[in-house]
Amino acid sequence: MSKSNKKTQVAIIDDHILLRTALARLVNGFEGYTVLFEADNGKDLRAQIMQHHIPDIVLLDVNMPEMDGFETTQWLHKNYPHIKVLVLSMLSDEKTIIKMFRLGAKGYLLKNTDHEELKKALDSVMNKNVYLSEYVSDKLVSGLHKDADKEDSKPVMLNDKEKEFLRWTCTELSYKEIAEKMFLSPRTIDDYRQTLFGKLKVHSRVGLVMYTIRNGMVDI
Repeated sequence: MSKSNKKTQVAIIDDHILLRTALARLVNGFEGYTVLFEADNGKDLRAQIMQHHIPDIVLLDVNMPEMDGFETTQWLHKNYPHIKVLVLSMLSDEKTIIKMFRLGAKGYLLKNTDHEELKKALDSVMNKNVYLSEYVSDKLVSGLHKDADKEDSKPVMLNDKEKEFLRWTCTELSYKEIAEKMFLSPRTIDDYRQTLFGKLKVHSRVGLVMYTIRNGMVDI
């Protein structure tokens, strides 16, 4: 099978069997996606991965026995950073949402989402490395403003192009599309990204977005 026709492999991690089974059926029905395996919790996921079953995306709950979503996301980010975590949870509080993003999640959905948004989120996480729904964006803004004054950090000096790049990261554009908007080469955009990772002490596009929101550089 050619690389272009290869399906994105998804692991579904949730301790509710009926929901997990329904999700697997839904994801398998999406064009370009297939469910690699299902698991009850992070411990089971870890065992599957250690058996060399490596998914592209992990769709997981937060509340799970033995190894919950927080611990699972942290373990994945440390050991398999190329695996993208998309959270699907009943928990809608800003503290949980922000913590999951800080641990390495690429997107966060509530369990009352519809199948169209789920597909959109999977596509966005795969193609753009992040998915921020309007609800989650609002929660990030609220939470980050609340704890901004708790963080003892010196202001970072950024030039105009870096600030413009940060504002574009808060959109759904890919890095290649951002390069086109800024009339720059993809290589230059990659240099901006790596430089800002170092300056802002973050490790992902989500980290760039959170910094931009926290510092009032964009309206979401």
